[in-house]
Amino acid sequence: MEIDYAAIEAERARIRERYLSERRAASSARGLHHFALISSDVERTIRFYHELLEFPLTEIFENRDYRGSNHFFFDIGNGNLLAFFDLPGLDLEPYKEVLGGLHHIAISVEPATWERLRGKLDAAGVPHQVESGSSIYFQDPDGARLELLADPLGEMYGTRVM
Repeated sequence: MEIDYAAIEAERARIRERYLSERRAASSARGLHHFALISSDVERTIRFYHELLEFPLTEIFENRDYRGSNHFFFDIGNGNLLAFFDLPGLDLEPYKEVLGGLHHIAISVEPATWERLRGKLDAAGVPHQVESGSSIYFQDPDGARLELLADPLGEMYGTRVM
């Protein structure tokens, strides 16, 4: 299939013209409360996020929607949380990255932290890919794709996105 790149760029320009402005209205949202994923092993997930990635565990309690299931949270900075559920007794398939599903979660870290965590990923034998000198892509123990981004919040590769 031939891709019409000129048409794609024209559509991008049209969308920019229609929806972007210097005087952007305030969002109706206060921020991301939490982003929830599935964990097949609670302690393994806690070791990965709390110990390896240095995202402090903030709480663990029973999931209100599924008796015996844990709902647990990690602080990813700026008042945002990454949450997990385990669902004991359910035969869940392993995580799959598919079109139309979750692609990845990008989390901003300070450049010095980025370097330290990159070293910890190396030491732990976690396969990863570095892109553009400021992004590290890797998978968590259940296969969810993560990105650690050394760019400040609101910026990406030198472009202001917020």
